[in-house]
Amino acid sequence: MLNPKNWETITKVSKGWSADEKYSIRTKTGQSLLLRIAEVDRYPAKKREYEILEKYAALGFPMSQPVEFGLCNEGKNVYQLLTWVEGRDLEEVLPTLPEAEQYRLGREAGTILRKIHSLPVDPGDLPASTKKAKKLLQLSRYESSQVRVGGDEPVIRFVRENIDRLWTRPPVYLHGDFHPGNLIYRADGSIGVIDFNRWEVGDPYEEFYKLESFGVELSVPYCVGQIDAYFSDAIPEDFWPALAVYVAHASLYSIKWAEPFGQEDVRRMAARCLRAFGDYDLFRRTVPKWYSFDRQFHTADEAKD
Repeated sequence: MLNPKNWETITKVSKGWSADEKYSIRTKTGQSLLLRIAEVDRYPAKKREYEILEKYAALGFPMSQPVEFGLCNEGKNVYQLLTWVEGRDLEEVLPTLPEAEQYRLGREAGTILRKIHSLPVDPGDLPASTKKAKKLLQLSRYESSQVRVGGDEPVIRFVRENIDRLWTRPPVYLHGDFHPGNLIYRADGSIGVIDFNRWEVGDPYEEFYKLESFGVELSVPYCVGQIDAYFSDAIPEDFWPALAVYVAHASLYSIKWAEPFGQEDVRRMAARCLRAFGDYDLFRRTVPKWYSFDRQFHTADEAKD
């Protein structure tokens, strides 16, 4: 049961795309918490989200730990009370760090992601179908839109011809939005993970396309490190072709997705799309150019998880 009498301050948090209302809370005992509030019709989904958070919390990495769940505002809303991960947004810190440190943090992130994906999936959480049909429908919506970028025809064709490269691995629990914007750089130099509200069960390789969307522009070493560590430096052959399809699809559809948010967001997504076209040579290659990043700066000890 929420007990505001123990709170010293409460501050609205506006950052992020979530529909939840978010508040930063400081208790009278000095504890920092995050309060997330949603409409009561979201109760079943938010309850399951809280249960998934409890699963993730048992894995032992720094994250927003679940504290309390229930109804508030006379039953009109559902809430989650979580611990606040102290530190700075990793997306702000990364560009200021030496390349060796960026790469190390990428490896730490990759190790955390592998832990998340290692959780046994409850049978009731297994999806009834893959996302292939949904992604092709989204591609068609982009194709018929007014926000298409020039030279997109070969990329559209690449997605359609290679859609069956997706979902070849057993589905796993996903964070759902794993990128530096949802990671915290803590005072001790470690990473904390936040914002699990887009969790789902799906293809583990889908978790990586946001490196192209949100990571590469911040830090190539970080992105390389995340991939290297996730696969313990032995990347399977099917990973790169599948990731290329995810990146190609997301690069195009994200422009259409951004349309309701205004022209500036459309412009930003279009710029990212064109960068991906260059990184993948219009998807004539499946390993992006940035993965050729020189790792010679780090020692063998730094490369260990």
